[in-house]
Amino acid sequence: MVDMGWLREHVAVPENETYEELARDLVRVGLEEEEIHTSNVTGPIVVGYVVDATPEPQKNGKVINWCHVDVGEEYNDVDEHGNKVPRGIICGAPNMKAGEKVVVTLPGAVLPGNFKIEPRKTYGHISDGMCASERELGLGDSHDGIILLRDYGFTPEEYEALQPGDDAMHLLHLDEPILEINVTPDRGYAFSYRGIAREFHNSTGAEFTDPVAAFEERAPQLEDQNGQTHDIDVIIDDDNPIHGVVGCDRFYVRAVHDYKPGSPTPNWMRHRLSRAGMRSLSLPVDVTNYVMLDLGQPMHAYDLDKISGPIVVRRAKAGETLVTLDGKKHDLDPEDLLITDSPNGEQGSRILGIAGVMGGEYGEVTDETTNILLEAAHFDPITVARSARRHKIPSEASRRFERGVDTQIQPAAAQMAVDLLTKYGDAKASDTPRDVNNVKRGHPIAFKAGEVKRLTSLDLDINKISDILTDIGCSVAGGGNGEFSVTAPSWRPDLTAACDLVEEVARIYGYDRIPVRVPHAPVEGHVGLTDDQLHKRQVADELAEYGLVEVLSYPFVGKADFKNFQIDSEEVEKVSVEIVNPLAGDRPFLRRQVLLTLATTVQRNLHRGLENICCYELGHVYLADPEAPAVPALPGAQRPSDDQLSALDAGLPEQPLHVAAILTGNAEDDGWLGDKRPVDWTDAVEAVHRIADRLGAKIVLDQSDGDKAGAQWHPGRVARIMSGDTPVGVVGELHPKVDDALGFPRHSAAFEIDLTALFSTLSNKPVQAKPISTFPPVKQDLAFTVPTSVTAHELTETIRQAAGDVLESIELFDVYTGDQVGDGKKSLAYAVTFRAPDRTLTSQDSEEIRQRIVEKTATLGAQLRA
Repeated sequence: MVDMGWLREHVAVPENETYEELARDLVRVGLEEEEIHTSNVTGPIVVGYVVDATPEPQKNGKVINWCHVDVGEEYNDVDEHGNKVPRGIICGAPNMKAGEKVVVTLPGAVLPGNFKIEPRKTYGHISDGMCASERELGLGDSHDGIILLRDYGFTPEEYEALQPGDDAMHLLHLDEPILEINVTPDRGYAFSYRGIAREFHNSTGAEFTDPVAAFEERAPQLEDQNGQTHDIDVIIDDDNPIHGVVGCDRFYVRAVHDYKPGSPTPNWMRHRLSRAGMRSLSLPVDVTNYVMLDLGQPMHAYDLDKISGPIVVRRAKAGETLVTLDGKKHDLDPEDLLITDSPNGEQGSRILGIAGVMGGEYGEVTDETTNILLEAAHFDPITVARSARRHKIPSEASRRFERGVDTQIQPAAAQMAVDLLTKYGDAKASDTPRDVNNVKRGHPIAFKAGEVKRLTSLDLDINKISDILTDIGCSVAGGGNGEFSVTAPSWRPDLTAACDLVEEVARIYGYDRIPVRVPHAPVEGHVGLTDDQLHKRQVADELAEYGLVEVLSYPFVGKADFKNFQIDSEEVEKVSVEIVNPLAGDRPFLRRQVLLTLATTVQRNLHRGLENICCYELGHVYLADPEAPAVPALPGAQRPSDDQLSALDAGLPEQPLHVAAILTGNAEDDGWLGDKRPVDWTDAVEAVHRIADRLGAKIVLDQSDGDKAGAQWHPGRVARIMSGDTPVGVVGELHPKVDDALGFPRHSAAFEIDLTALFSTLSNKPVQAKPISTFPPVKQDLAFTVPTSVTAHELTETIRQAAGDVLESIELFDVYTGDQVGDGKKSLAYAVTFRAPDRTLTSQDSEEIRQRIVEKTATLGAQLRA
C-alpha cells in the first residue's frame, strides 16, 4: 500500500501528482498496479465542540449523555427564532464530556458497511448526528470510546487551531486514496517506502534521499566488540544449515531504558500504519512495524528484563514446541531457526520465537515494560520461507525475509526505532549494541556492455549503461574496453549474474523503448497443423456435433477408482506411474485409462441433479514399463547431450493419446408427448463409427473376445474396436456392478479409443474427389437369410465387393429373427443404390449385378429372399 504523503519523505513526488500518475510511473519500472483504493466513507464529517453533556441513567442500568455539540455555523441547528444553535446528539461513550473537541458524523454521511447517518429518536431525544469512534470510521479497532481530538496526536497549537465545522475527513485523511501495487518475488526491497521511493526515482528522475545514510551516521560505531560490554551477548550456533547456508549471518540488538509504559503512538504513525493495513497495538510494536514498512527491515521488540543472556540463534531440536504470539501451538522441525535465551545459565534453553516468522508469548513487550531490547537481524530466505509455510503462519516479516532483506541496514533500522522510542516514549538509548556480523562480501560480476545490445537490441552508450547501474546502487569499476566489474548493492540479492544487469538496464531505460522487430520465419517443410493435430480436432468436432460435451479431468487415480471399475489394484499398480508428491494422497497414480477419471466428472454432475450426461475427454494415458531404465539426473547449468536426452526419453513412460466417452440417461427425449429412449450400447457404437468415418479410418467391431476388454464392461454388450489386426479401443455398456459403484443409470454406455494407434493406421493422403455421375440411379432392396454367426459388417463388405464400382450406397434397414427364417438364422435387409459414372444402367446390367451379389454372398451361407 503506497501512501503518497509518506513516499514524499524519501523522494520528490510532485505536489500535483495523482495516484493514477503514480501508478503509471511505478508500472514503468515493473511495479504493477493492483488497485487504487478510495475511501468508502462519505461526509459530512466535521469537528464538533461539546457544549454540554448531561448524563441520563436508563432503566437497563446504562448511562447515556444528552449532548449539545457545536458543529459550526454551516451545520448547526436553527431554533424557532431562526438562530443557529448546537445540535442535540445522544452519545453513550464513557469518555464523552463537555469541553472536548470530537468527530461528528452528520445526517447524510455514510460510514463503512453502508451505515447511513440519519436523525432518529432514541432514549427520548432526537439524535441529530453521531459522535464517532475509530472503528466506526474504519480507522482502527478501538471502540472503547469516541475520538477525542485532544488525545489524537495533535500538538497543542494544532489542537487549539481546530474549529467547529472543520472538515474532519481531510483532518483524518479519510478522503485520501491509496495505491496497492504488486511486488514480484525477486524485488523484496520494494516492500518498503525506501525501495518504492528509489523505484520512483528510477522511473521519473525525481530526487531521492536515502534515509538510511542519516541513521547510520547517528548509530553507535563500535570498532572492536569483543572487549566491550554490550546490552546482551549473542551467539549464532547453527548446526543444521540448509544447503550449507547458515540461517542467520547478522544479528544486531540494541537496548532502550526507562521507557514510559503506556506512551501513546502519535496520530501520524497510527494513521500511516492503518493505511498500510496494520493495527496500532502499542508504541514499541508500532515503532518496529513502522521501521519495517519504511526501511524494509523487520524488527522485534523484547522486554529486556525478561531476557537472560546470552541470546542464542539455533535450529530446533526434535520434540520442541512453541506457542506463538497468535496463541497457537507449533511442533517445531529441526529445520526451524529459533531465537532463544539462556535462563539459569542453560544456554539457548528457552525459545523466544521462530526466526524471521513470529515471536513467542514469552518475552514480548507488555504494558509494564520499561526496558526494551530491539532486534534487527538478517536471516536466510529459504530457512524463513520453509518455516512460514510449514507452520502456516505467513507474516509481514517472513514475506520480506524470504524475498531478501538488505544485509547492511540493521544498525540504521535500530537507530530509527531508538529515535522514535526516545521521542515518543521518553526512553534513553543505549550506546553499546551487540552486532554479530558474518555477512559475506558480494562477488563482483563480470559484465560486458555489448550484452545489452545482444540481448535487448538497445544500442546504448557505454556511459549510459554505467550511469544506470550506478543509479540503482551498483558499484561499477572498469569500462575502458566495454567490460565492467559490477558489485550489486546489499539490498539487491537478486542481481547475481550479467543477465540480471542487462535486465536492469532494459527495465530502467524502458521496456517500451526496446525496438520491435518481427523475426523472419522461413517456410520450410510442414506448415500449419500436423496430421495428428488435425485428426485430434476432427475427433473433438465430430463428438461435439454428435451432442457430447468435452470435459477435462485431472489424470490422477487411486484404489477407489480401480475398485469402482473392478480392476485388480495389485496388478495395475505394478504397471502404473506413481507420483512421489501427489496432489491427493488417495490418488497417487497416473491413469492408464481416461474412463477412470472421466467417470468422476460424470458422477459429480449426476450427484448435482443433472440428467442425460454425455461427456467425452481427449487426454493422455501413462503406461509405465517396469523394465524401463531409471530417469537420469541431468545438469541444470548446461544443455544436456543427445545421449543424455535419449536416456531421459528411455526412462519416461509411454504416453499415448486417448479419447473416451460416457453416455448416461436418455438418448432421445422429445418432451412429455414424445418418445423417450434410454442410452444403450448402440449410441456408443454410433459415436465410434462417426469418428472412424470422419477420419477415414477402417474399423470393425469384434465381439468374439469380449472377455479381453476387461471386467468393467458388460460381458454380452461389449466389442473390441479393431483396425485391421490391431486393437485400438473398446466400446459397449459398462458392467452393472460398475454402474452401481458409480451411481450411474443401468445400460450406461462408453467407449475408449487409443488415438495414437488409430492415427498410425491412416494414410494421410489427400482424398481424390470423384466426379458426380449425371446418370440416373437404380435402387433396390435386398434381403438375405444368413446364419446368426455372420455379422452385418461381413455381409455388407461382401455385397460391396460383388457390386464393384457401380455401388453408390448401401444401408442396413432391417434385422429380423423368428419362425419365418428358422432357427439359427436371421434376415438382413439392405437398401442399395447402383449408378454408373458413364452410362445409364439397363435392366440387364442390374440383373448381372444382382447375380454377382447372390453368388458372392453364398460363400457366407447367405440366401436372397424373394
